[in-house]
Amino acid sequence: MKFTYQSYIGLLNKLQVHGYHMVGYDNWEDYDRCVILRHDIDYDIKKAVNLAILERKFGGGATYFVLLTSDFYNVFSKENVENLRYIMDCGHMIGLHFDEVRYPEIAGDMEAIRHKIVEEKKVLESAINSQIKFVSMHRPSKIVLDADLEIPGIINSYSQRFFKEFKYLSDSRRRWREPVDEIIDTEKYDRLHILTHAFWYNQEEIDIHDSVLGFINDGNQKRYHFMKSNITDLDSIMKRREVK
Repeated sequence: MKFTYQSYIGLLNKLQVHGYHMVGYDNWEDYDRCVILRHDIDYDIKKAVNLAILERKFGGGATYFVLLTSDFYNVFSKENVENLRYIMDCGHMIGLHFDEVRYPEIAGDMEAIRHKIVEEKKVLESAINSQIKFVSMHRPSKIVLDADLEIPGIINSYSQRFFKEFKYLSDSRRRWREPVDEIIDTEKYDRLHILTHAFWYNQEEIDIHDSVLGFINDGNQKRYHFMKSNITDLDSIMKRREVK
């Protein structure tokens, strides 16, 4: 499968043709054949909006997980709040993407980790003014995975039930470990749990090198525009053409 928007539409079409209902982590038991579409937003909320728009045409119902402690985006910025609310308006759900590495002082302490997840949940809810009911782990350690964490008031997408009772498929590091198209075609599994990262998808096929390089260079352009909005007559200091 190519990492293009057209290929992703093809994936959604295939799921629909084979009778998979797009569901959330809280209503999947209502369907005999279903798929949980999970998106971890590691780097760029705007790219997530692009997938949300495509999925809206298929009825919505995907879950987008937001990294509150990201070094790449600010959840509270006006633009990002608007983008996240737009994703919800497309019929999707927002969840918390939790990075345990952010808190090395509580490594291995499951009770403290639960507490931090609940804290971040409340912060994210205040940012988007909407209830958060789901959490996914960002590059979780083995000890956290094995703990099969139960958190008050929030469903853990890494709960063992979503890996034992579902066929799990992921495009992490821009590579499908298994042929997702073929697996859907076989209809071997009644329940699918598919993780995709909007960051990797574009109008045209772009390899992993160019995807990462383009994101880094685009970051410089965004910084230029931010500075232009905050410094009077930025052009008297530097020209846009100087930005690489």
